[in-house]
Amino acid sequence: MSLTTGTTTEKTTAPDSVSAAEPVPGPGPSAAESGVPAPHGASPPGVRRALSTAARVRRAVRRLPHLLVRGATRSVAIVALLLLWETAPRLGLVDRIFLPPFSEVARAWWGLAVDGQLADNARASLARSFSGFGIAVAVAVPLGLLIGWYRPVADLLGPLLEVFRNTAALALLPVFVLLLGIGETSKISIVVYACTWPILLNTISAVRHVDPTLLKLAKSMDLSAPRLFQKVILPSSVPVMFTGIRLAGAVSILVLVAAEMIGAKAGLGYLVNASQYNFAIPQMYAGIITISAVGVAFNQFLVTVERRLSSWRVPVGG
Repeated sequence: MSLTTGTTTEKTTAPDSVSAAEPVPGPGPSAAESGVPAPHGASPPGVRRALSTAARVRRAVRRLPHLLVRGATRSVAIVALLLLWETAPRLGLVDRIFLPPFSEVARAWWGLAVDGQLADNARASLARSFSGFGIAVAVAVPLGLLIGWYRPVADLLGPLLEVFRNTAALALLPVFVLLLGIGETSKISIVVYACTWPILLNTISAVRHVDPTLLKLAKSMDLSAPRLFQKVILPSSVPVMFTGIRLAGAVSILVLVAAEMIGAKAGLGYLVNASQYNFAIPQMYAGIITISAVGVAFNQFLVTVERRLSSWRVPVGG
């Protein structure tokens, strides 16, 4: 063997012999244990969480003045109305027998809440209202999608819809009472009828006015009819559809109150009507305020649901 060959062999085999002779080193201490600083840009998880929390707190603090100004702006009209309500009867601008000060109404509301009358009547009204509203949504949304998407169905049901959509629900209240009696069935049915039309008409309009550009783009991708309906029609219809659902939510409260004034033994409408007959004017206004509060809370709930279902939308100007 030549000297060059032997040298090459030694250089080649030397690392193997060394690696076989020496033990494999175990895992070394971490950067925090050894005192060696972490690489630039890397920080422990605890530090990252603290920084993220601090950033959120700073953002919240920066937004706090804006939120306070916004809340104050929205509350000015309500506060002014309550002040006018409180001072007008005390100054003799209106007869306090028929319009008592707001403080008296608030005391009457608290009295109704303490003795349980307010909760019992509100529970009865909410059960009827939500039942009718839920049935209307379950019926009107699929029917509106069907009528808006399939032209033959629209041609078949169009004349019938035009007849009933122009008939007020309260005008049919005597008919519902005659056919279904004065029990729960007639009250829930009138709510279903009143809530169906805003949801149905807005759903039909939403389907028919989907952006044509989206439809052309989806058809160019060879989407099947069910996939087109699922991926394009339904998401695009949600905003307008929920406009009808929110209108129906308000209608469900208002129509029910009117229905409860005929033959009901419980409910917010019954409370208002009975207080009027007994000349308990503060209790009457307390019932009216409760009806308004329930309507506002229900509308805010529907707004929250709409935002969750249409979170994909890009805000205007954003």
